[in-house]
Amino acid sequence: MMNLKRPMVAMKLNRTSFLWFLTLLLCSLTVFASTQSDQKTTKKEQKSIVFAAVGDVMLGSTWPDESRLPPDDGANLLTEVAPVLSSADIAFGNLEGPMIDGGTSSKCGSKSLNCYAFRVPVRYAKYLKDAGFDVMSLANNHAGDFGMDGIISSKKALKALSIAHTAEAGDTAILDVKGKKIEVIGFATNSISYNLNDIETAKRVVAQASAKSDIVVVSFHGGAEGAKHQNVPNGSEVFLGEQRGNLRKFTHAVVDAGADLVIGHGPHVVRGMEVYKERLIAYSLGNFATYGAFNLNGVNGLSLVLEAHISLDGKIVGGRIYSAKQEKPGGPKLDSSKAVVSVINQLSQTDFGTSAVKVAEDEALQLPF
Repeated sequence: MMNLKRPMVAMKLNRTSFLWFLTLLLCSLTVFASTQSDQKTTKKEQKSIVFAAVGDVMLGSTWPDESRLPPDDGANLLTEVAPVLSSADIAFGNLEGPMIDGGTSSKCGSKSLNCYAFRVPVRYAKYLKDAGFDVMSLANNHAGDFGMDGIISSKKALKALSIAHTAEAGDTAILDVKGKKIEVIGFATNSISYNLNDIETAKRVVAQASAKSDIVVVSFHGGAEGAKHQNVPNGSEVFLGEQRGNLRKFTHAVVDAGADLVIGHGPHVVRGMEVYKERLIAYSLGNFATYGAFNLNGVNGLSLVLEAHISLDGKIVGGRIYSAKQEKPGGPKLDSSKAVVSVINQLSQTDFGTSAVKVAEDEALQLPF
């Protein structure tokens, strides 16, 4: 009698082997596809410029006296964040206060309650250089605390250390990175710098820069201040009687005119981020290194280093943040709790919806395309 059991067993074994082979093949293809995708992303980001940006930097003030200077004369204030800034191709910050020794300020009256003037020692410029900063914006509402003397002194101190600057109208920073000409233009709401309320002039200035530079970065100091003003409204912002800009209109207008990256600061709190026409817009990076008379309670103390990877043709192709925080009296520390991540995500989603940037658990930027 013919034994039919063995062929049936063999058939089952062959079928099982085939299924195992198919499973292994699918797993291999998945791993291969993932590896190829990672390699493409890596190659894409290798062909990019790494731009690190932070918000307000005021390392200590000698006005009206030296009681607002940090311990060790500020030598260690930026030590913890220096490796992050130094690793970027370009590191940018907003210099919240002039670097000048001596002089007096007429900015605030003796009875002023909501007015502050800062005077940063010139010797502190070395700390910016040691931390890795390549370019600073002086286009803000404190650059003129000591008049044009303060601005001239600040520019001289930065130039002596090969730190580029953008300050008054017509003064833009030019940097050469990976064979590309990078131009950084500062906007504020004062009468010294390019004024972000004058959108037609902003468009013209950015278009002219775009025509002669490979990548244009716009920095702006605008928006109402404080924890109650973390959202970016539709329309103009007014704070303490001053026009602080229609920031959605301004940022989109400068991107339309040729800006490739737009970095905001001024509200002293973090705001959301969006992508518009494949260009990254960060509406406020908050207080980064502010020592002395600053409110650092709650969200006011949350900060970050934004690392944007910009392709050689100006598009945002990736990046990440480094969560940071400040505690009174100030000075940035990297934050292992990553408290700022959920704040950014909530603000970005609420304000910008489908164009919002999301920050993943590993702090990588997840772009909306």
